Amino acid sequence: MVSLRPTRAYLAVPAHRSRLVAKAAASTADAVFMDLEDAVPPSEKGLALEEAVQSLASLDWGNKRVTVRINAVDSPFIAQEIRALATLPRLDAVIVPKAERASDIAGIAEQLRAANPDRPTPVALELLIETALGLVNVDALAACHDSVAALHLGVGDFAASIGARSSDIGVSPDGYRHVGSAQSGYASAPLDLFAYPMMRVLVAARAHGLHAIDGPCGAFRDARLTESSAQKAAAMGFDGKQVIHPDQIELTLRAFMPSEQELAQARRIVDAMEQAEANGQGAVTLDGKMIDYANVRMARRIIELGS
Repeated sequence: MVSLRPTRAYLAVPAHRSRLVAKAAASTADAVFMDLEDAVPPSEKGLALEEAVQSLASLDWGNKRVTVRINAVDSPFIAQEIRALATLPRLDAVIVPKAERASDIAGIAEQLRAANPDRPTPVALELLIETALGLVNVDALAACHDSVAALHLGVGDFAASIGARSSDIGVSPDGYRHVGSAQSGYASAPLDLFAYPMMRVLVAARAHGLHAIDGPCGAFRDARLTESSAQKAAAMGFDGKQVIHPDQIELTLRAFMPSEQELAQARRIVDAMEQAEANGQGAVTLDGKMIDYANVRMARRIIELGS
């Protein structure tokens, strides 16, 4: 995996809202992306770019990973955005929305480098996988250029892309539909709309050494749903999750940190295997379960997350 700053809580903020951007810079989020795309109306695109450039130059971002989501590859705004952003030393990465074709991503990467060939560290790319075509091509996208550092799942646009009957971002449909005053349909069939795309993006990221970031939970005032959504992503193995409101930051950070019980059990597994090795064994029984080197690798991952 590429070496990045922590990206557990990845806060999105509209670039043209300077007050919100300043709050994001001062927040406890690990990473922030200033949005030039969906959160900005067309009439404010120019202002958003100006504000993003100014914020990158003037705000104290601490140790955060700082990125900007540009407009889509076919947007009339993207060329100007690339020229303006490529010169900013504090910019860690550009997030490319609706990533679908490897040739488009490689082209953006080369444009960024050409706009500032003397930059010591090239601007990285983080790709938003948020359409059916993007998910089909996710392996090619992950491998298309050495500047690609992370894959994000864009849950809202992905749901729209596949025709899901949901209008809530990051939440599966309820599993039933109303007909008149009665309920009918598929209430007994639980539906997890995002299980497959989450795993597909995660596997592609891991196969190519990239970070994997889950999409946001749109119900930012629902603490229980925010936390459970983050816990799901963390349990699957994602490195972090986008959040769209400061109230979601601490819940998300906590979800991606192993509990004391998890850490204690992971250390017991490592200690048990070390003792087994000292006795010339390659496996050992712990709490009635067989432990081998695969368990140790999983346990060390948990210990690493908690360090």
